[in-house]
Amino acid sequence: MQRWEQLLARVPRGPLEAAGLRGVEAALSGLDGLVARLESTQQPRAYLLGLDVGGEGRAVVALGNPDRATDVLTYVPGMTAGLDDATGELGRAERVLARGAELAPETQTSAVLWLGYDAPDFLHEAAWDGQARAAGEALHRFQDGLRATHDGPPARQTVLGHSYGSLVVGTAARDHGLTADALVFVGSPGVGVAHAAELGMPTGQVWAGRRAVVRARPGRAGLRRSDVPQRPVRPHRLLASGQSGAGRHGPGHAGTLRPAPTAGVDRRCRSPATPR
Repeated sequence: MQRWEQLLARVPRGPLEAAGLRGVEAALSGLDGLVARLESTQQPRAYLLGLDVGGEGRAVVALGNPDRATDVLTYVPGMTAGLDDATGELGRAERVLARGAELAPETQTSAVLWLGYDAPDFLHEAAWDGQARAAGEALHRFQDGLRATHDGPPARQTVLGHSYGSLVVGTAARDHGLTADALVFVGSPGVGVAHAAELGMPTGQVWAGRRAVVRARPGRAGLRRSDVPQRPVRPHRLLASGQSGAGRHGPGHAGTLRPAPTAGVDRRCRSPATPR
């Protein structure tokens, strides 16, 4: 058997197999980074709430204890999010958490990275809402669980969707309902509804970034408009959002979670985790 393995190792790999191996190596590297963050003494403390290494992998990680926080932010990332960049996505959640602490130091906030779905890897996948609809029930259950396991008075729960993640959040709220006090959409291609009133949130508690909104462009004939997540929601309120930075989503898009270059967001919202 060992001899056969040695011989097979010399056979050139095809492009699909090579790409698959690179994906596995990237996911393992991402897991190593996640383990290092969980084991570190860095504050806020990281808590592993869920992990699935099957398929493309899924992870749910909290910064700060969500069971005892007064405010809990659930961050749902978008296109290309996966285990390979779990620490990067966690860093984005941490930036929002840090800004919340600056604006509302009297609150005890926890930020949760919810990578509990199979995010699209390519634009042609993101042009459909199938993966968002598939994720809706899981996000609904997770938000219910946050409320059920919380110690003391209920925390204020906010769900933030970035990029395709905003479609996941909007679709979950529309189809299943979300145990949340506010929704925030940033860099959104659309959220599955035309108006905030369709999301089941209290009046004034649906926020949308006013910059860097992307549009999904269908690439083949026969695609019905209702299938494409490209209708911008009419939110209750608008937030300023940054455009600097670049990433796998393209120049400017990954930067929508960076601080805005204006103080407008501070006037509208004491904390990104607790929009008023």
